[in-house]
Amino acid sequence: MRQTYMAKKNEVERNWVLIDATDVPLGRLSTVVASILRGKNKPTYTPHVDTGDFVVVINADKVILTGNKAEDKMYHRYTGYRGGLKSISAGELREKNSRKLIELSVKGMLPDNRLGRKQFTKLNVYSGAEHKHEAQQPKTLDIKEII
Repeated sequence: MRQTYMAKKNEVERNWVLIDATDVPLGRLSTVVASILRGKNKPTYTPHVDTGDFVVVINADKVILTGNKAEDKMYHRYTGYRGGLKSISAGELREKNSRKLIELSVKGMLPDNRLGRKQFTKLNVYSGAEHKHEAQQPKTLDIKEII
């Protein structure tokens, strides 16, 4: 009888992937990034082991928000004090901190546990075209072919 393959933590081989977010819808970008961070694109995917790759996203300020999301979609956070609900629209957040917009979107697609927090640390988002991970020699992924 054949056993189902389960990856071990020390057997996982991690690569670096570079994704250009220019003119890509936010949701489509986030689903691809979250899938790569979890390792679902690999044949060795194991749900309880971090088998994903490192992801570098560049040009975060050029990501697209379709429909009326720039005005209608709201992000809320609570300061911890009474009346401390802070809200910002997706369009304002893109102008103010485009990195945070992509990070929030991807983080919402990862598991809400220790494993999801560990997988999220492998995400690197940059507003412009320059990044500091040339030494890792990331492979460029053309996301427009996938979506």
